Amino acid sequence: MSTFSFENSYLNLPSAFYERVRAEQFSRPELLQFNHELAKSLGFPSREFSTEELANFFAGQKLLPGSKPIALAYAGFQFGHPVPVLGDGRAMLLGELKGFDVQLKGSGKTPFSRRGDGLSALGPVVREYLVSEAMFVLGVPTTRALAAVRTGEEVFRQFGPEPGGVFTRVAGSHIRVGTFQYFSFKKDLSSLKILLDYTIKRHYPELSHLSNLREKCLSLLKAFSLRQGNLIAQWSGLGFIHGVMNTDNCFLSGETVDYGPCAFMDEFRFHKVFSSIDERGRYSFFNQVPIIQWNILRLADCLIPLISDDEKEAITLVEKEVIPLLEEFPQMRTREFAKKLGIHDFKAEDESLVMDFLTFLEEESMDFTLSFRNLTKLYEGDFSFYGESRKIKDFTSKWLARNPKTENLDQLNPLYIPRNHLVQKAIELSYKGDDSFFKRFNEVLRKPFEERPGCEEFTLPPQESEKVLRTFCGT
Repeated sequence: MSTFSFENSYLNLPSAFYERVRAEQFSRPELLQFNHELAKSLGFPSREFSTEELANFFAGQKLLPGSKPIALAYAGFQFGHPVPVLGDGRAMLLGELKGFDVQLKGSGKTPFSRRGDGLSALGPVVREYLVSEAMFVLGVPTTRALAAVRTGEEVFRQFGPEPGGVFTRVAGSHIRVGTFQYFSFKKDLSSLKILLDYTIKRHYPELSHLSNLREKCLSLLKAFSLRQGNLIAQWSGLGFIHGVMNTDNCFLSGETVDYGPCAFMDEFRFHKVFSSIDERGRYSFFNQVPIIQWNILRLADCLIPLISDDEKEAITLVEKEVIPLLEEFPQMRTREFAKKLGIHDFKAEDESLVMDFLTFLEEESMDFTLSFRNLTKLYEGDFSFYGESRKIKDFTSKWLARNPKTENLDQLNPLYIPRNHLVQKAIELSYKGDDSFFKRFNEVLRKPFEERPGCEEFTLPPQESEKVLRTFCGT
């Protein structure tokens, strides 16, 4: 048998950063899905274990070599409101493999669970597995799915009892803006400095040569801003709505995390909302750019005391060095849309072309994904998907005059995405013990740009009766 062992670099940090935990005991863990390809890249010899052993390992029933489970401490602004203590209330970090965190979600209570049961229903497990792996293949920085396990027991949620599950998430790390806020709220500057150095070492090694604390903070803010700006632009190009962009769901690694109330748009709306708890549309589709700007500034708040003892001086430095980067985010998003139109040499006047197309999609309630996928046909004069209205003809005339490069458009605009109604179908069938649709859907999503016979169901928008109007966080 191959030899391997978890590492635990987070355990080298002070005890204020985490709590030791152990998983709940489950009666009949059963492996629903396992990502052997990802396991191999992590150096984990999954093929050497039976499905029963894998189910037990990734339901937390047995520990793998070197694993020392902990729940991480963090805070956060939730829907704009500060919460000084959050922490992993239903998750535990098993350790690291090749520098990547391996975490169980739904493994039971921790000291941060507050009044929660620390468990997860199977639905959120199925959703996160499908969507996170789809995002990875689509080229979006994301946490990934290693395993999905049925616990064999029920959990109780707002609609009654549901089958339980445990999800294994792999991430560059689980350091959040909220992790910095946890120590900022406590005015614990010593821990903030430790966390700053740990974050740079783990995610921004190109900054490791910096010794000046001010330079470290400002350079981290700028590098982090660039990652987040690119990430939101990529989300936008896919019609992805995160749904709960709180600061505790904003990772310093620049990865997408928390696929609870997320959704991919069907018919396009600039301010589409799916999340059942986003009553005011704070995290609507087009508001994701100003929200990520706001989140980055909340990280800056934490670092102000480290940048300078003079708060006004520190704020002035942030305004000078960081704010200009944040102001570029709207154009970064527009550039992403322009690329999807075949425009790779973006010019300022292209913004109106992008907005003309998006406005047409909203006014005609067009399917977002298929409207971009059919552009190659539109380029050839086929208006059948869009209709022959004056608006689309005017847009097409301007678009063609721009001389778009359409040869590789089908490699930029996917055909298969995790549509909400199909994710819901996979969940409902899994609740009945039928995992075949989940497995097939997962396989289709592995090649999102390649049209394949027999997969027509996975390209179609929902019928009226199939539409998913609200998505839920699963806690």
